Amino acid sequence: MSHTELAITARGLTRRFGNVVAVDHVNLDVPRGQVYGFLGPNGSGKSTTIRMLCGLLTPSDGDIDVLGLKIPRDAEALKRRIGYMTQRFSLYEDLTVLENLEFLAAVHDVPVKESKTRIAELLKDYWLGDLRDQLAGTMSGGQKQRLALAGSVLHKPELLFLDEPTSAVDPQSRREFWDSLFELADQGTTILVSTHYMDEAERCHRLAILDHGRLVADGAPRTLAKELPYNVWLLGGEAPRAAQKALTGTDGVVALAQIGAELRVLAKHDVVDEAEIKKRLAAAGVQATIAQGAPNLEDVFVAATLKPSRGQEKAA
Repeated sequence: MSHTELAITARGLTRRFGNVVAVDHVNLDVPRGQVYGFLGPNGSGKSTTIRMLCGLLTPSDGDIDVLGLKIPRDAEALKRRIGYMTQRFSLYEDLTVLENLEFLAAVHDVPVKESKTRIAELLKDYWLGDLRDQLAGTMSGGQKQRLALAGSVLHKPELLFLDEPTSAVDPQSRREFWDSLFELADQGTTILVSTHYMDEAERCHRLAILDHGRLVADGAPRTLAKELPYNVWLLGGEAPRAAQKALTGTDGVVALAQIGAELRVLAKHDVVDEAEIKKRLAAAGVQATIAQGAPNLEDVFVAATLKPSRGQEKAA
């Protein structure tokens, strides 16, 4: 992919806070016009990485190019071309919806005549028309989220950074929010969104998985799942907990998770097969049906963030 087709390029991106390495030599290529996701638990470095990419935090090491600008050197010029939305509502709660948008238009130097048309569009597109005179502080979580998104795209940014924007809203609001993101992407906006929700990560065109500041996986969600070097076994029966105990500690079994009445087993394909599982279950006196399943993104995440056993750590 050529440099002109990329909205963001980062090489060796690193950030230290004293002796703590929050982001550890991360390389990123974010294509233009796509929804690119950051998946990882709290403390994995997602927010720190985003803050460096948009020029709010100076890297300890590494090179960043965003929309053809060198960051942090050109951070001031970048501000007019990007939008940024945090997980916490950051607009003025003692102003109305309309007043918040008018204030943001002034901050971004949008001409008054143009801003009126733009604000009218946003009130309609984000279902805020009936709320235009309501104080932001009295709105629901989903309404605040729509207002925050409207504010972050008011100046029509080329690139939108969203830092866990759906962490405090209900599932329906999350779905509506993602519909809005894809509408923006269809219009040419590049979107980088961090999340710890697996279903949201699956929606992204491309995905980076961060763990303890390191990039441990990068690619299209379906591709990552397809290329996973593990098998998924689905065990059904009346005693999934007993089956889990029987397989715990088995060499080659990477993860065990009960999903409803079913046990999901993630295992190395060259170590654990159906016969080995049957053997372990029989030894424990557990009866279960066994079927092979398809890997999903949660399996990718578990495998990518897998911690070595004590024996492996000593051998490394």
